[in-house]
Amino acid sequence: MSKFILSAFGDEISENLMVQMDTLAKHDINHIEIRSAYGKNISNYTLCEIKEIKKQLDSRNFRISAIGSPIGKIKITDDMAPELEKFKNLLEIAGILEADYIRIFSFFIPEGQDTSIYRDEVLARYTKYLEIAKGSRITLLHENEKDIYGDTPERCLDLLKTLNCPYLFATFDPANFIQCGIQAFPHAFDLLRPYIKYIHIKDALMASGEVVPAGAGDGKIKEVISRLKNTGYEGFLSLEPHLADFKGFSELENGNKVSNVKLDGVQAFGLAINALNKILSEV
Repeated sequence: MSKFILSAFGDEISENLMVQMDTLAKHDINHIEIRSAYGKNISNYTLCEIKEIKKQLDSRNFRISAIGSPIGKIKITDDMAPELEKFKNLLEIAGILEADYIRIFSFFIPEGQDTSIYRDEVLARYTKYLEIAKGSRITLLHENEKDIYGDTPERCLDLLKTLNCPYLFATFDPANFIQCGIQAFPHAFDLLRPYIKYIHIKDALMASGEVVPAGAGDGKIKEVISRLKNTGYEGFLSLEPHLADFKGFSELENGNKVSNVKLDGVQAFGLAINALNKILSEV
């Protein structure tokens, strides 16, 4: 029996954590994938400040589905020392927030260079992350992302299989694969399924890379969710709308075309959750 738990990047709704929670609560969501609050990235908070954030979350009965960290979003040629210190701090932050997961990336590759020549360096850097995280009870989730080492399912799989770590798995982001010109489903999904522990609900158009509501793009979100349901997935579906500048919004408003529509965070999230709920009602 599958079990889907809904979560979201609240900072796409508002910088204000209280507004994030107000909006999510209206849609019966009580988990947040926390990336920033009050305009400040989660990795830049002190532990004392994080304790205050935890009090705010607890006061509203909200929990953290994952830390949406920026770890690994540096150039592969950048110094790792500051990154490792930031990572250590994030592990402590995750502990205070009672988060089980930290989302991470696998480094930006210099434009125009052969990605494969950086494989050993990526593995070496990841080994350092894994050594630091050992014993923390935190699971690290590698997210596929454009222009990083793990931008293709094959390289994601190689990274996960080679490291073969019991606390390293994958966040599956269909839109990010689409923006790399890669078929998210079934190709990428089937390759990575044994490692997928977390899902980002984000869709995009192959032709332009534009992010669109779930089901309106080429990410085959409905098929992904259906496959997850049929294979007993138990875990998070985390909305990452990216819809504030969605150009097709006017086409969805009862056929009334309106030019230059820009959504605020609350409106964009409403569009995103309605699209996801429609898919969930159909699978």
